[in-house]
Amino acid sequence: MSRTETPSPAKNTPKPHRSALSWILRIVAWIVGIAAAGALAGAIVLAIGLAMAYPNLPDISQLADYRPKLPLRVYSQEGALLGEFGEERRNLTPINEIPDVMKNAVLAIEDSRFFEHSGVDYKGMARAALANLGKVKSQGASTITMQVARNVYLSSEKTFTRKIYEILLTFKLEHLLTKNQILEIYMNQIYLGNRAYGFSAAAETYFGKPLKSITIAEAAMLAGLPKAPSAYNPISNPKRARVRQLYIIERMQENGFITAEQAAQAKSEDLKLRSGNDDTRVHAEYVAEMVRQIIFAQYGNEAYTRGLNVYTTLNAGDQEAAYLALRKGIMDYERRQHYRGPERFVELPTEAGEAEDAIDDALANHPDNGNVLAAVVLEASPRKVIVARANGEPITITGDGLKPVQSGLSDKAPPNIKLRRGAIVRIVQTPKQSWEITQLPEVEGAFVASDPRTGAIKALVGGFDFDKNKFNHVTQAWRQPGSSFKPFVYSAALEKGFSPATVINDAPLFFSAGVTGGQPWEPKNYDGRYDGPMTMRAGLARSKNLVSIRILQAVGPKFAQSWVTRFGFDADKQPPYLTMALGAGSVTPMQMMTGYSVFANGGYRVNPYLIARVTDHRGHVISEVQPPSLADSERAIDARNAYIMDSLLQEVARSGTAARAQATLKRPDIYGKTGTTNDAFDAWFAGFQPTNVAVAWIGYDTPRNLGSRETGGGLSLPVWITYMERALKGVPVSEPTVPPGLVNVSGDWMYEEYARSGGVTSIGLDAGGAASGVAPTAPPPAEERSKILDLFRN
Repeated sequence: MSRTETPSPAKNTPKPHRSALSWILRIVAWIVGIAAAGALAGAIVLAIGLAMAYPNLPDISQLADYRPKLPLRVYSQEGALLGEFGEERRNLTPINEIPDVMKNAVLAIEDSRFFEHSGVDYKGMARAALANLGKVKSQGASTITMQVARNVYLSSEKTFTRKIYEILLTFKLEHLLTKNQILEIYMNQIYLGNRAYGFSAAAETYFGKPLKSITIAEAAMLAGLPKAPSAYNPISNPKRARVRQLYIIERMQENGFITAEQAAQAKSEDLKLRSGNDDTRVHAEYVAEMVRQIIFAQYGNEAYTRGLNVYTTLNAGDQEAAYLALRKGIMDYERRQHYRGPERFVELPTEAGEAEDAIDDALANHPDNGNVLAAVVLEASPRKVIVARANGEPITITGDGLKPVQSGLSDKAPPNIKLRRGAIVRIVQTPKQSWEITQLPEVEGAFVASDPRTGAIKALVGGFDFDKNKFNHVTQAWRQPGSSFKPFVYSAALEKGFSPATVINDAPLFFSAGVTGGQPWEPKNYDGRYDGPMTMRAGLARSKNLVSIRILQAVGPKFAQSWVTRFGFDADKQPPYLTMALGAGSVTPMQMMTGYSVFANGGYRVNPYLIARVTDHRGHVISEVQPPSLADSERAIDARNAYIMDSLLQEVARSGTAARAQATLKRPDIYGKTGTTNDAFDAWFAGFQPTNVAVAWIGYDTPRNLGSRETGGGLSLPVWITYMERALKGVPVSEPTVPPGLVNVSGDWMYEEYARSGGVTSIGLDAGGAASGVAPTAPPPAEERSKILDLFRN
């Protein structure tokens, strides 16, 4: 029997894995197709978006002539920065003037392939992506060109649209500008903290030096700021700034910008940062503000953005000497005043760390005032006071350092002036390097000096401290000049036949009610003494009030009022009454300097000026002042008058109320006059050497008595002398030339025509004591009477 064979089932059934593979391939194909279609659609959408966005991009053609907002800067004649005004501190520096070390530091950390890519660094973007996954050390993907696009034209919001605009702007910038132009914009535009924009301004802000002088270590520190100016600020966050600086130095080495030896040296360099309370700058805040007002009046708001540089006539050394001299004079006066007590009291915890924090908080609201430092009392007794400064070691003060505050250390001291733990006080360091407790002064002062031959202002200090009181006492304070005004009355007398040898009786004068139109009054000398007949020379040297009154009475107040306008004084502020002889009118220190310049330069009226030239940010001169010559100036008084007045003012500085001037300066060519007003409200000294005329004033803003023993010779003269010690160093002694038309009679000078006719030989020598040959003065108006009475009462 035969067997029939059937087919095997395995041969007719499809293999399962082949069917699965087919489906997978189909799915992949669909996915690829969809992805391709999506990519194509995305590309089309992106292309449409770019096509629509590109025309809407801002015009960047002006970047070819990059002009950022630049502040107004004020300089001394030598180029020392006195002040700057504007929202942004910036100093536009061309790329070829930026040192390689600074460029290399920036490139190393911000964009090492800057000169290789076309605006977008794809390798950098890949590195940034890996950094986000934690695979490599972080480095930003934004190129320098992208940062320029963002910083100049775009907001800081993080949106997809803004990123597209940033990339498009980046390509546009790379097409329009060279790499060096882009780098120049970046290094001048970037914000670097402390209101500093650009690395040139940052070098000045953080290190107090020009960009061209920075080291590798300093450049690395500055290059760390763009990422986060606050977080990496070397002043406020030194630890974080140091970490970033070290990393940048390593990057500079990795990129071949510096050697390993240079890197090691840079890492070990001790940086000297410029603190916020930097005392190395020239103190000319009042001058800077005067310039700001002048420039703003001319240019408006553009003054703060177009990068104007204003060079003043100020001499930086003279200015600093004036600033220190005035502050010293005021603080010396303050030591003689009663102690007004601590500025405030705070509770100090017993725990040391908490106490330090409390001290820091307290002193933050009481900043230092120049060399007058704020401190908090830790311990106080009649023989010893221990104070603490912010984050500083305790300072122990004993002996003479406690004299100014003895009343505050007494057991009977009232609570408001009692020195005790938690009291906020002021301390100063003495010339012997010890410490003294003091107080911020309430009195104010002013000082101004110029070259009398040109009017160029050499120094100007408008008050004790600009931040404390912005009122400029040099130009804005109208005060009574007191005896410092007498020389202008004496000058008028020379035109009426007087000479230094004219004898005037220093004797009492009495004016009846019929003359005054009110109560009778009797003027007196400052010292209360009457020394009888004396020459006009002696009368001025000893500042005798009765001598000056008799001279003015003889000359006539009306004539004198007209005469003083020749020196720059306002007639309406110098009423034509006998009070003018004692300086009862109103003047400013600037006017007094202008007036004394006439004596100093031989009789010419030269108006003071402050601005020498103005340049743009590239140094091109916009305007310039040509110093006037005396030959082209207006003659105010005859050269003979000026010569005789100089002789009289020299006597004041040699043997009179200002004898301390020649004795200290040890040179004969010193001239001037002290001034103390009624009730010692104002203390003056105005004087000169033929190349430098200066005026010092001290008084309270709300006039009040400076003290029964305070005078111009004791208060303002020392300020003037301290300034002149520096200003006249190396200046040769001036030898005056006798002008024609003068003759010497018995050792003194007088006008030739008056020598022939005798001139005025004497006044006030009749038995009655009245000025001989002079009619009584007409009564002043009612509103002047009380002022006259007060003035002559002392």
